[in-house]
Amino acid sequence: MASHQTLQATKREQAGTGVAKKLRRDGIIPAIIYGADQDNYTIQLKSKDFGDLLKRSTSDNFLVNLEIEGAKEKTKLAMVQEVQIKPLTGAVIHVDFHAVKEDQVLSAHLPIELTGEPEGVKTGGILEHLLRSIEVHCRPADLPEKLVVDISYLELDQALHVSDLPFPDGVEVTMDGGVVVAMVAASRAAVSDGEDGEAAPTEGGQEASEGGEEAAS
Repeated sequence: MASHQTLQATKREQAGTGVAKKLRRDGIIPAIIYGADQDNYTIQLKSKDFGDLLKRSTSDNFLVNLEIEGAKEKTKLAMVQEVQIKPLTGAVIHVDFHAVKEDQVLSAHLPIELTGEPEGVKTGGILEHLLRSIEVHCRPADLPEKLVVDISYLELDQALHVSDLPFPDGVEVTMDGGVVVAMVAASRAAVSDGEDGEAAPTEGGQEASEGGEEAAS
């Protein structure tokens, strides 16, 4: 299971667009924390600290231990629920944290990482990765960082399905097990060559066939 990173934060008393803009200029990200039967309140965290954490994460939804200065509960286990990004610069401008309890079943989207070169690709096929993440339900302690699947065994025209994914104990999924995650398909060139190789009956062959029918009659 993925370890929970610790993130320093401070409870924020002031709110508003003007305050948020000033914080961002000073290298601070405004944020909010809610959920787990608590009152919503605003917090702030250093842009660099959160940026480093975001770079190390492979999932959009990941758990952190928030150490919040000025809050009644100094430490909060929370999921990064939403990260707002400024389109032109890629800078993080706001973060939503969802506080969770250790015994609470939560929902998260896990990335699916494929490893190994399929046998079908070695013989000319093309790997198509169709499902890149999947929603799972589990308690915080059971939440993996990602799902890693070795697909080196896949032959041409074989597929990896949701039912084939290695879900750890305690992790449940509601998606139909027959959904295709990845498959090895024949390349367009191979399909084209196969179609060209289907020989049409020759004129002579057709005449011979007709002649045989006449002789038999």
